[in-house]
Amino acid sequence: MSLLRYESQVRPPIVDGSKDYHQVTEDICAPVEAKPTKAWWIGFIISVALLLFGVVSIVVEVIYGTGQWNLNKTIGWGWDITNFVWWVGIGHAGTLISAILLLFRQGWRTGVNRAAEAMTIFAVMCAGQFPIWHMGRVWDAFFVLPYPNTRGPLWVNFNSPLLWDVFAISTYFTVSLLFWYSGLLPDLATLRDRAKLKWRKMFYGLAAFGWTGSTKHWQRHEALSLVLAGLSTPLVLSVHTIVSFDFATSVIPGWHTTIFPPYFVAGAVFSGFAMVQTLLLITRKVLGLKDYITIEHIEVMNKVIVLTGSIVGIAYLTELFMAWYSHVGYEWFAFKENRVNLSSPYGWSYWIMMGCNVLSPQVFWSKKLRRNLLLTFFMSILVNIGMWFERFVIIVTSLYRDYLPSSWSTYYTPTIWEIGFYMGTFGLFFVCYFLFSKFFPVIAIAEIKHILKKNGDNWKEGYNKEEGQNYDEFAHDNVHHDDHH
Repeated sequence: MSLLRYESQVRPPIVDGSKDYHQVTEDICAPVEAKPTKAWWIGFIISVALLLFGVVSIVVEVIYGTGQWNLNKTIGWGWDITNFVWWVGIGHAGTLISAILLLFRQGWRTGVNRAAEAMTIFAVMCAGQFPIWHMGRVWDAFFVLPYPNTRGPLWVNFNSPLLWDVFAISTYFTVSLLFWYSGLLPDLATLRDRAKLKWRKMFYGLAAFGWTGSTKHWQRHEALSLVLAGLSTPLVLSVHTIVSFDFATSVIPGWHTTIFPPYFVAGAVFSGFAMVQTLLLITRKVLGLKDYITIEHIEVMNKVIVLTGSIVGIAYLTELFMAWYSHVGYEWFAFKENRVNLSSPYGWSYWIMMGCNVLSPQVFWSKKLRRNLLLTFFMSILVNIGMWFERFVIIVTSLYRDYLPSSWSTYYTPTIWEIGFYMGTFGLFFVCYFLFSKFFPVIAIAEIKHILKKNGDNWKEGYNKEEGQNYDEFAHDNVHHDDHH
């Protein structure tokens, strides 16, 4: 009788249906091996169109300069840096799901980690472009790289948080890419062995790096996963902390605050999990993977959203309280007149932010609503709209009215080229995601098989029956033992 089990029997199964190892492989490989569906083609073509719009917008900006954007004498950072911080934030959930939950041995991550890791890489690719094109003279971009300077008077400024961004984001991208790709190796070998077409066999053969599934390969794979998880855990915390330093190390009212690092990290996890929900709900529907991305996964992720949303809400209130308590006139003006006051030019954006980020996630305290797919999909989009407005509020409402009323800028609105650049990054993100979902397994086959024995539907049922039977035998033996005495 097995009295010791790692998995609680109270928890619902993470893999639905009566699956064996062969069925898992068949189900997850099916979308990769089948021809693209009509829905896939429609989504892919829309994404390519958005990407082309983005390319045209960047070409116009490079030829004519940042004057093509509506930046003015006080708002030097407009949509561009708002979108940069927003995309970096979205990239956070992937590494958190992969690294931290792997270290804590959370079984539920296996259904969602592959798509979340891919999302991280694509989001960081989108984010990294904004500071580069924002330079205006993009051909001088190499000056931010810390190489020995032999080109004249310009030295790399190691005191600048913008340079720390270069270090943090490039490291984060590299580690995330390694983590994602090393996890793919066993599944690429599975696709290689199943391939019937010559080009597929060759493509997956090269991509799998000669994986054979030997004991030595699995040992090295597991060791590498743990090392990369250990490396990326501090990165999850440090990357958005450094992004927050872009603001917190300045003396501008509304930015000069020590709460930014933890509040930015919580906000990043919040928006990242919301984006994972959006992608997974579409993926499970379109690719028919309902047995692997279950209601249980959706519910657990909604619990994280309500937690991080509440942390962000506390941060907003703390910010407001400190602005009042500090008795610095400029700081209190930035909050009271520029943000909270609904009659101010940007007051509406502050209240959209509060409604989407703090009030709306509170519906997830209800179990019934946490398990409602339609509401979850709507909420995941609403949260990311709110998080975009958070960055917009921080940047624009702090900059458009500075210390001198004579230099207060007129109302800032983006031009078509700023909007085009932003739309273009959506195009890039979804082009990458569509290609990923077509050529690679969206769910980690090897990891699902690893947890199937203790978290699968039929194994759980079988185990419960076995435990009940064992208990009856145990009780029966004890009764006879007592009678004997």
